[in-house]
Amino acid sequence: MLTPLLAGLGLGFSLIVAIGAQNLFVLRQGVRREHLLAVVAVCAISDAVLILLGVSGIGLVLQAVPWLIVVVRWAGAAFLVGYGALAARRALRPSGETLRANTATPETTDAGGTALRTRTTLTATVLTCLALTWLNPHVYLDTVFLLGSVASTHGEDRWAFAIGACIASLAWFSALGFGARYLGRWLDTPRAWRILDAVIAVVMFAIALSLVLPH
Repeated sequence: MLTPLLAGLGLGFSLIVAIGAQNLFVLRQGVRREHLLAVVAVCAISDAVLILLGVSGIGLVLQAVPWLIVVVRWAGAAFLVGYGALAARRALRPSGETLRANTATPETTDAGGTALRTRTTLTATVLTCLALTWLNPHVYLDTVFLLGSVASTHGEDRWAFAIGACIASLAWFSALGFGARYLGRWLDTPRAWRILDAVIAVVMFAIALSLVLPH
């Protein structure tokens, strides 16, 4: 049983450790130290649900309705363009965001009149995280189809494989989110946040373009 579990752990890490919309969102929330536990939980639980669906054989069913992936692809691309536009707007029109006001309100300013960071509501954060996860067709291709297909080669031990993949997901999102807070010393200036948001915008637009271009 240990070998399938380790196989799932290894493949899970290899698929999830990559720059993408979901990982960048977790990273940003980690640096902001904002609703991080909820974000990590949403990502890990969503991955676990998708992995278990794939291992259960639902991937074979989804192959019979290929139009569903097309719908998800375009919906995901539209959402990523919108999210990327917001990040680009923050980069081009900075509000002086820093890490110094973890509980700042929109009207809060520092002694020099610079606006401090405002908090996003928990509901908005969770909904954004869910959209970045479930509207990404790559998530279905990696977790439902690929992991499900590989798991099937382990026969009765496929559930051990699934557990390994779920552990990889939980470990990665926890490390990425809670470890990101140590980047705070380099991101405690408005300029650093503009650079981060610019990178996020470019990645979001690139992923959105990759979703709609012919494959």
